[in-house]
Amino acid sequence: MSATASAETTSAVLSVPAAAPTEAVAHYAARLAFETDVSDVHADLASGAPGVVVVDTRGDAAWDQGHIPGALHIPTARIADLAPQLIDPARTVVTYCWGPGCNGATRAALAFARLGYRVKEMLGGFEYWAREGYAYDSATGTEERPVDDLTAPRSGISCAC
Repeated sequence: MSATASAETTSAVLSVPAAAPTEAVAHYAARLAFETDVSDVHADLASGAPGVVVVDTRGDAAWDQGHIPGALHIPTARIADLAPQLIDPARTVVTYCWGPGCNGATRAALAFARLGYRVKEMLGGFEYWAREGYAYDSATGTEERPVDDLTAPRSGISCAC
């Protein structure tokens, strides 16, 4: 509280007290077990890290407009039919859709989990892949947008968080 704030000022942040550290550890560890981000997916794809398969869950028009290089295209409605044919169940699936305003990647992650796959949802989706300046494939070839400095450093280097 600032020196000029009155004793009657209450904290909006602390109107619900923060969790105990042990509860916070469990919560945040659980979130990281279910989620990953664009930067980490890019790092794994660039390094060839084993064990992960990235799946674009959008429809054909969205796929043609742009998708992550190396991603598989399995629209959510086709996961139950295609996943067993295309994806080794020993690999961890990373789902993505358009972006943070869309829950398509969440729906797809649920579909994969129901089939017995380990799965993570890529936060930010295709929108943040493009906004962070990573190259993407489209129906017309490879494309890239300038880095949006509201989502990543202008250098294009990861935020290193």
